Parts: sequence; C-alpha cells; structure tokens
Amino acid sequence: MSFDRRARIEHMRNADRARERRNRVLAISLSVLVVAGLVGFGSYLVLDKSEASEKKRDAQAQDAKAPGTDPKKSADGPIAGLKTWDAKTLTRNHVTTPVTYPMKPPVGGDHNPVWMNCDGEVYKKAIPDVNAVHSLEHGSVWVTYTDKASDADVAKLAERVGRTPYTLMSPYEGQAGTIMLSAWGNQVTVDGADDPRVDRFFAKFVQGPQTPEPGAACTGGLGAQ
Repeated sequence: MSFDRRARIEHMRNADRARERRNRVLAISLSVLVVAGLVGFGSYLVLDKSEASEKKRDAQAQDAKAPGTDPKKSADGPIAGLKTWDAKTLTRNHVTTPVTYPMKPPVGGDHNPVWMNCDGEVYKKAIPDVNAVHSLEHGSVWVTYTDKASDADVAKLAERVGRTPYTLMSPYEGQAGTIMLSAWGNQVTVDGADDPRVDRFFAKFVQGPQTPEPGAACTGGLGAQ
C-alpha cells in the first residue's frame, strides 16, 4: 500500500473519530438542556399552582365573610341581640384540667393548650369546650346548634363554614338557642341560616378586632375524634 493511500485512510479515520466526538458532545448537551428544561418547567408548575392556591384561599376567605354584600358595611351594621363580655374578665390561661364556664357555649376563659382545628371545620359530634375556646382566642367563629335545628339550616351553615377559614361548627346540646354564633367575648342567637345576622357576625368577628391572638394557627390542633 502506498504512503499516499495510507495517509488518506488515516485522514478518513481521524475525520470519523472527530465526527463521533462532535456527535457525543452534541447529544450530551441536548440531554442537559432537556433535563434543565424539564426541571425548570416542573418548578414553574409547582410555584404557579402554589400561588394559585394561595390566591384562591384568600379570595374564598374574603367572599365567605359576607357573600353578596359589602364586607365593610356588613361588619359595621348592628347585630341585634348580640351579647358581649368584657375582655378583661375572660382569662386566657392554659390548663389541662376541666373548666366550668359561665355561659354555653363559652366565649372565652382558661382553656386547653391545644386548639380545635378551625380552618372551616364541620364537626358532626360535640367537641370539648376547652379546645374550642382556644380556637376563639385565635380569632375563629364557632357555629353551634341543637337537635331542634332544621336539616336545611344545618346544611347551609355547614356549607358556609366549610368555605370560611377561621370558623368551626358543631352540635351543642344544652345551649339556650337553637342556633348560636360565638366569638371571643361575643355571642348571638340567630333564627336560621338565612338570618342576616349570620353575615354580619362572620364579617365582624372572623379574625375581627376582638381576637386576642390574630393570625394564630387554625390547623395542627385537635381534629374530629
């Protein structure tokens, strides 16, 4: 074989090896770009979903406070029959022993260190007073009812509570009214789910100015037993 022929063959082999190296580099680069793109897109979806969920939650909280009405006007309106207690007389000690409250349901006083979950929680059974009072301290509204309440009223109130953060609902035998709404230091008996005082009470007292610990947690506490 002549020198020129060997040289041409070697030159062709070198060209093939160079082309293979370029192809490998190109394939690796494309793989890196694809992976980076997928990671970036996945991060975008997670962040976008989180932001959307937060916006939806905020919107639900605002809408639920006074649906179909001006929240400020609703909160400023009078609430006929509202009973109030001096906040200075409502002690706030954490205790692990039973507490006897002067009102049913209680609207404040010493309470258990663990709150009832109150992020729109609808309880089918009675809940402990000492845990519910802790939820009121966090700015929650507690809806209670007796077995005299109509199924329609209970269902409508449960739907309202279920979409309203910082609220909870439970049956409560022994209370004076058929349906009662309680917040820290405040309480009213209403005629039914459509009573306009329900809107006013929610608008005024869900995380309202009466709240001893505004913004405190309403999850991570005691749930249904």
